[in-house]
Amino acid sequence: MSVDSVDPDEVDAADILGSAIERREDPALLTGDAEYTDDIQRQGLLHMAVLRSQYGHARIEDVDTSEAEEMAGVVGVYTHDDLHREETPGGGSYSLPVGWLLESLRQVDHPILADNRVRYQGDSIAVVVAEDRYLAHDALDSIDVNYERLDAVTDPVEALEDEAPAIHDDAEGNVAFDWEIGDADRTEGAFESAAHTASIDLENQLLIPNAMEPRAAVADYNPGTNELDVSMTSQNPHLHRLLMSGVIGHPEHKLRVKAPDVGGGFGSKIHHYAEEALVAWVAKHLERPIKWTATRTETYKTDAQGRGHRTTAELAMEEDGNVVGLRVDTTANLGSYLSTFAPSVPTYLYGTLLSGQYDVPAIHCTVTGAFTNVPPVDAYRGAGRPEASFLIERLAKLGAEEVGMDPAEFRRRNFVPDDAFPYETQVAVVYDSGDYEKTLDRALEMVDYDSFRERQEEAREEGRYLGVGFSCYIEACGLAPSELAGQLGAQAGLWESSLVRFHPSGTVTAYCGTSGHGQGHATTYAQIVANELGIPYEDIEVVEGDTDEIPHGMGTYGSRSAAVGGSSLVESSQKLVEKGRKIAAHQLEAAPDDIEFEDGEFRITGAPDRSIGIKAVAQQSYLAHDLPDGMEPGLEATSFYDPDNFVFPFGTHVAVVEVDPRSGEIEFERYVAVDDVGNQINPKIVEGQVHGGVAQGIGQALYEGAEYDANAQLLTGSMQDYAVPKAMHVPEMETDSTVTESPHNPLGVKGVGEAGTIAAPQAVVNAVTDALEPFGVDHIEMPLTAERVWSAVEGQTAADGGTGDSDTSTDQDAAVDDGGDR
Repeated sequence: MSVDSVDPDEVDAADILGSAIERREDPALLTGDAEYTDDIQRQGLLHMAVLRSQYGHARIEDVDTSEAEEMAGVVGVYTHDDLHREETPGGGSYSLPVGWLLESLRQVDHPILADNRVRYQGDSIAVVVAEDRYLAHDALDSIDVNYERLDAVTDPVEALEDEAPAIHDDAEGNVAFDWEIGDADRTEGAFESAAHTASIDLENQLLIPNAMEPRAAVADYNPGTNELDVSMTSQNPHLHRLLMSGVIGHPEHKLRVKAPDVGGGFGSKIHHYAEEALVAWVAKHLERPIKWTATRTETYKTDAQGRGHRTTAELAMEEDGNVVGLRVDTTANLGSYLSTFAPSVPTYLYGTLLSGQYDVPAIHCTVTGAFTNVPPVDAYRGAGRPEASFLIERLAKLGAEEVGMDPAEFRRRNFVPDDAFPYETQVAVVYDSGDYEKTLDRALEMVDYDSFRERQEEAREEGRYLGVGFSCYIEACGLAPSELAGQLGAQAGLWESSLVRFHPSGTVTAYCGTSGHGQGHATTYAQIVANELGIPYEDIEVVEGDTDEIPHGMGTYGSRSAAVGGSSLVESSQKLVEKGRKIAAHQLEAAPDDIEFEDGEFRITGAPDRSIGIKAVAQQSYLAHDLPDGMEPGLEATSFYDPDNFVFPFGTHVAVVEVDPRSGEIEFERYVAVDDVGNQINPKIVEGQVHGGVAQGIGQALYEGAEYDANAQLLTGSMQDYAVPKAMHVPEMETDSTVTESPHNPLGVKGVGEAGTIAAPQAVVNAVTDALEPFGVDHIEMPLTAERVWSAVEGQTAADGGTGDSDTSTDQDAAVDDGGDR
């Protein structure tokens, strides 16, 4: 069900919230008028390029920069020694910090320029600064590095073996942390008494983020004021300012970080990277503006990758299919260094979601974080939640098969009942609200499930193999409250701030500490404020992404913007209305308690003809000719909103595919997504977020995966090798939604940015394995390339003596063996 866009001029302020108005960001983005970081020009601008390790693991014996330094147009060449030779007031660490700590965490040094060792292909060794970008890159070839090559390891399980090469001297056995959640004894008891069990060994492969715009930064230093201005591709400018201040030793209040238009992030632009700090340091050192823009090859080698799990898991069930226990053991790839929030992703963002939509009375999960010779691994769209949902939904399919139950009914039997909310799981979280059967029922209706099963049987008789796959996912958004996050290891608060300011003319500027990079915040935030203040949407400007404009902020990630940032805007708007109520009461000669506010008007209760508009109140607040005694002039309000719980979106996605076992090719017949993200501020933007997320989820299921050789050389280092899905690979999506409000924020919203990515992979894998059920294929590792699918069928057929699964009919075998028509 596609949502039609609405012209904002045709929508009243009272109806603006929930309207599918057109995004106000799009004209500039589509016409080329947007300003990205690489568009920024400064007088006297220099360009920086980074020399990166050609090896996945090596000792640096010598770096000779003399030839590069003598090249015409080269202004400077810097290595690790130059950073530590510099005497900067206050001093910098020149090492990237970790923003989430665990009790067992082994912290390791992460220098922004390698000292005597490189730990992944792409590790930064030196920087060249030159008059133009091409000269800077040319000069890199003149730097001579003498390496002693070391053995490397990229598989996290292999990294923990005794004979594996040591990646950090202070991380024995390459162990970054050991972590667990749940009740081991209770879970063991559940398995001992279970009538059925299902198990799976799986890999959730490493993914390389592919934002439209690579990472980039422009730094400009004013020696007269000691002010350092950095524009960069950031998802959270205030956090970048804080971390960069410590890394380069510059006072935080003299450091400005701005995010201009950002061409996507998906989590990869949350983290603080070496290049951002280096650009800022060089600008300060040379007292010249410096620009660095990553090439696509650099992003493939250096951007924090996602996923990287190797897992063994088991599901315990009673005779009737009721789930009684879940046991999970995961080894998580952390890469070569600990990225900003890396420790949280395979622990508190993964283990706490393993219950899924199900009432599981006993769960135990252990996670071992492993250092390897790949780039740091951190949050990527979904960040732990996709890994958890993939695991429990694959087990749900296998569990249904084990007890001989329809996969939809198996899920329905084990859902958390709609009258059980708030529901506390066995892995430490409390689901806010939900009605899981509604999304399942709607999805079944949309795919006409019963008819599909009949068609599936008929198709098998013809030698065609259709499959349907379910994904009943749940995710956690708007991580909160800050006190709890601190107890779990977060080194930052998870509140959000906002400032809503009326101008004397009656227009409004809304400032928020989130930082949009494609989500449509300028549209949805204006809708929120327009609804709260009862003024035209066009009269509201939204400002984000600038540490000098915003009091403070925690950025955009984890689908937190609406639930936390939007709620902060609601609170600021409501505070503003309350001050306006007092001014209106004074102007109307009434008591504040007798003043009502609706549709932008303050009215005396029972006397609707006596009123004053909020814009007139704003004008009076700045004139200050006749204000209540003791009231300060002006009309603005600030809020720091800290939620009392996460929000938990959910839904059901269903993929219907046809698989050709002779070639391994997969063709989509249907893709249905029914999501419940709470109240929807703008249904058209929700639909777009679902589409984008599903495209990325299908990318993981069928095409994407970072591959390294035995020497930790990246084999998928460009778009020629790393298969990002194109438009023709993504099926047309049929979307719908239910609405279950969250009780934990004033908007009743839940978050949608990652929903499709979390839901899609298991829907696709479940569909493919359902199609191949006659061949006894119950699991294929992602990505499900044609070769992997074909090999799975051939391998299983060979294992069964060449006749396929023992339950497969002779006609079906003949259709495949004789190349029957599809």
